Amino acid sequence: MSPNSHANSLKLAGFVAILFGVMTVFAGGVALFGGKGVEQAVGDAVPFVLWFNFLVGFFYILAGVGLVLRRKWAMLLSGAILSASLVVLALLFMHVMRGGLYETRTLGAMVFRCVVWLAIFGVAKRGFGRATSF
Repeated sequence: MSPNSHANSLKLAGFVAILFGVMTVFAGGVALFGGKGVEQAVGDAVPFVLWFNFLVGFFYILAGVGLVLRRKWAMLLSGAILSASLVVLALLFMHVMRGGLYETRTLGAMVFRCVVWLAIFGVAKRGFGRATSF
């Protein structure tokens, strides 16, 4: 792959991360702070997953900006987001296995988040295969 295509891939991954982050912060904010009407719609949300997703959404945006600007720290942040998401997914599975209340869509959403961040991290790793500055 040419350096130009790496730069384009990083930009695309960055824009995806930013969009995903904005949507995550918005949806999480509504779910957490939307009041009684929203509580019913959310159903059996798992509080630690809801808070994690809301808070990490800000880091999605930061990582996205870093990828667009081709900053190597964004690759490291993307890896940290992926790792943290996998830990939360494992904790969610433990919660489910212990009989905790949950929504099936929560499991699907966490798996989806992990897949998205695996892809973004993969693009970042390939994009920063050459030496770049932090």
